[in-house]
Amino acid sequence: MAQSKITEGNLNAIEIRKRRAQWSRISLSWAIVGTFIFLVWLLFFADIKEDSKDLVNILVGAFVAVLAKSTDYWFKDKDDPEHKESQEAIASN
Repeated sequence: MAQSKITEGNLNAIEIRKRRAQWSRISLSWAIVGTFIFLVWLLFFADIKEDSKDLVNILVGAFVAVLAKSTDYWFKDKDDPEHKESQEAIASN
């Protein structure tokens, strides 16, 4: 398979996609944190029925795993595919 020459426009498109992906990840992380805070508020500070409290308690437990996965994403060392794609594009020029 012939390798096509990477143009400045292609590099700009890669950078735009990287920025959009980063903002998507940040937005999703904030949504997860906001939902968790809301569930904790419901559990401890809202006046809800006992049956509903059990459900909220289960949801808080489930969101602990989601928060752990989100924290792992942001703070663990990882190989970013967008960064790798940029490096390969620059190296092929």
